[in-house]
Amino acid sequence: MQLVDLIANAAPLSDGFNRAITYLRVSVTDKCNLRCVYCMPEEGLAWLRREEILSYEEIVDIVRAAASVGVRAIRLTGGEPLLRRNVSHLVEAIAAVPGIDDVALSTNGLLLAQAAQSLAAAGLRRVNVSLDTLRADRFETIARRPGLDDVLAGIDAALSAGLKPVKINCVVMRGSNDDEIADFAALARDRDVFVRFIEVMPVHENLELSAQTYVSSDEILERIAALGELAPVAGPPGNGPARYFALPGSRGAVGVISPLSHDYCERCNRVRLGADGRLRLCLFGDHALDLRTPLRAGAGTAELAELLRSAMLIKPERHHLRLGEAASRMRAFSEIGG
Repeated sequence: MQLVDLIANAAPLSDGFNRAITYLRVSVTDKCNLRCVYCMPEEGLAWLRREEILSYEEIVDIVRAAASVGVRAIRLTGGEPLLRRNVSHLVEAIAAVPGIDDVALSTNGLLLAQAAQSLAAAGLRRVNVSLDTLRADRFETIARRPGLDDVLAGIDAALSAGLKPVKINCVVMRGSNDDEIADFAALARDRDVFVRFIEVMPVHENLELSAQTYVSSDEILERIAALGELAPVAGPPGNGPARYFALPGSRGAVGVISPLSHDYCERCNRVRLGADGRLRLCLFGDHALDLRTPLRAGAGTAELAELLRSAMLIKPERHHLRLGEAASRMRAFSEIGG
């Protein structure tokens, strides 16, 4: 049976809580060229071996299966996805899969300036860029690497290439960058970008830091409201959990992503494919299904689709993330933002 026939005849993918699953995040590598203080230790993590990582062809096979059961949006993530060679080739292959109508990318932006045009030409629609400060010295303190100018150049290049909307993800930490909330809000007022403020989340590497630096989304919005009246807005196209607001006369908007203070589990529409081929059913839990083994044993589209359906049986209703309690380790903090 052709893939277009499978798409036409298959029932949409849904979990045990009647949530339609239409969004697949795909990690193409676990490696990163930054060492952000809230994300991983300075020495890095125990990286996957090359043979453990899915090839581009294997990723596309899983995307085909996902498309056959109703997944319509793909986001490429990492680690830092632009560290992997020829990501534009993967974008082009995914964009050509029948049923997939949105391909996006999350990046720290260091390599985006030189990649933006080729990504757009390959079929990438939009991009999220992680940026926690607009000050060069702080950038190096938070990311443990230099690179602010490169990230800003990457944002400009993405806009020039037509990768819109450009969403900027800022993890807010008290005493580190919370005094820049107004500066980031001004960026969204003056430029055609969408700045999303993310609550710092407790993971194994940052329990003490997260407890000491947590700023709630309610406080963030209160600070922005001091600049002018905030009006709720629909926000840009996408599949993420942000709530959006705009200051008077804004070209863009600000958003808040609040996994701790206002979780959004009832609206969850996503699953995540790790670089190692494990399908994670919740960002903050250990619920996962190995797709790499059956894929390398010869599983085709229909068999992979059935595995995706079976995975829905173990997708939890919600996470139980609490400040001061560790969630499962995340390979990239950018996983949170859609």
